[in-house]
Amino acid sequence: MIETQLLVNTDVDLKTNKEVLDHLSDFLTGEGFVKESYHAAIHERESIFPTGIDLGFGAVAIPHCDASHANKPCVYLIKPSQGIPFERADDDGELIAELIIALVVTDPAEQMQLLRALFTSLQDEAFFNELKNAPSIEAMTATFSSKILNKDKEVA
Repeated sequence: MIETQLLVNTDVDLKTNKEVLDHLSDFLTGEGFVKESYHAAIHERESIFPTGIDLGFGAVAIPHCDASHANKPCVYLIKPSQGIPFERADDDGELIAELIIALVVTDPAEQMQLLRALFTSLQDEAFFNELKNAPSIEAMTATFSSKILNKDKEVA
């Protein structure tokens, strides 16, 4: 079981990946999950190593940066009101991310465990669609928690 707090937000009105990264920084800093240094670090990381992942049947972005910018671990899952353009991680080009899964980790080994769980689960089109089409924050939380975090109960 991966020990991290899950935060979920739906219908967030963001239009660009810069707006997403600014939102992540503002929200996560305000909630105490990250240090002030996170803002510059997440923007720099995204510009050097983009995080847009084309799944073939949809797309996600998984913004993250070095653990030194974290205070406490969390996953911040966002279903924006519209798809957000992100640079592709695998080549030059852009995709439209339908889900944003921001990772904040304090332990690099946990980051690898979380990324492995994410990539394995996101290859399942049914799981991706269940997240994308979830009717509520509670449904998204339950789906993500049980599949990725291996938790059967809702996480606040």
